[in-house]
Amino acid sequence: MQRAAEREQRDRREQRERRVKGLHRVLVGAGVVPVMLMAAACSSDSGSDEGTTDSSAKTSASASESPSPTVQAAAYAALPEPCKVLAKKTLEDLVPKAKSGKKGSSDDGQSRGSCSWSSLDNNGVKGSQFRWLNVSLLRFDSDVTRGSADKLARDYYETQVQDARSVSGAKNVKSEPVAGVGDEATAVRYDLKKKEGSFKQQAVVARVENVVVTLDYNGAGLAGDKTPSADTLNKLAQKAAKEAVAAVTKANGSGGGSAGTPSSTPSKSASKSPSKSPSGSPSKTASKSPSTSASKKS
Repeated sequence: MQRAAEREQRDRREQRERRVKGLHRVLVGAGVVPVMLMAAACSSDSGSDEGTTDSSAKTSASASESPSPTVQAAAYAALPEPCKVLAKKTLEDLVPKAKSGKKGSSDDGQSRGSCSWSSLDNNGVKGSQFRWLNVSLLRFDSDVTRGSADKLARDYYETQVQDARSVSGAKNVKSEPVAGVGDEATAVRYDLKKKEGSFKQQAVVARVENVVVTLDYNGAGLAGDKTPSADTLNKLAQKAAKEAVAAVTKANGSGGGSAGTPSSTPSKSASKSPSKSPSGSPSKTASKSPSTSASKKS
């Protein structure tokens, strides 16, 4: 009986030991799982940071390789001598008594220029015939901040035409497109009463590439002489404008300069303008001067 009791106690002790060992194994296994999960999470986070860094580096590199902004270069790089854009015969037709042209004081040769002529055919007690002619040239350069030279010239051309159409005191204003003169051209005519007499005003504005040509021409019969024909003056003005545009093209050669080459050089000449008409002449045109228009445009 005693041996049976001892064996029973030994069996119970062994069972308790086995339960304790089993519980220990469960607790150890449970502790391993969080450690493995933490290790996996750290590994995942590390990979994400590396991916973000690589992506940021690629974006930065792409931004640094972006090309600088460019704009189409000006087609024409030069202007002709303004007092030589019209042939001697043309000047004789428009201003028959003119001796020589008066060059504008603010001309710089490369970006702007102007020249004016005046003619007075004095017939004594029978009156006089007065004529005045002014040719202005304005060349635009391309500018990455303001646009291409061609666009700047178109904008200025439109401003000049609008100014010619809206002269204070003008009567019987008429305008018409002029074919065969540069890329685009408009002729504006009107009557203007001055203290010296009634003047027939003509303005022809033409654009060829990045150059704008503005021709102002007027005539009047003074001291009782008859008023000149507006149609005749208009035809002469259009002929002279066509000749001036041809002179611009010739000054730049048949190729027209450096067209096709991108440029990023800021334009200084585009904000400047031709010189104003002589202030002392009785035939001074009442239209807004090219310099006023160019300043507004800039």
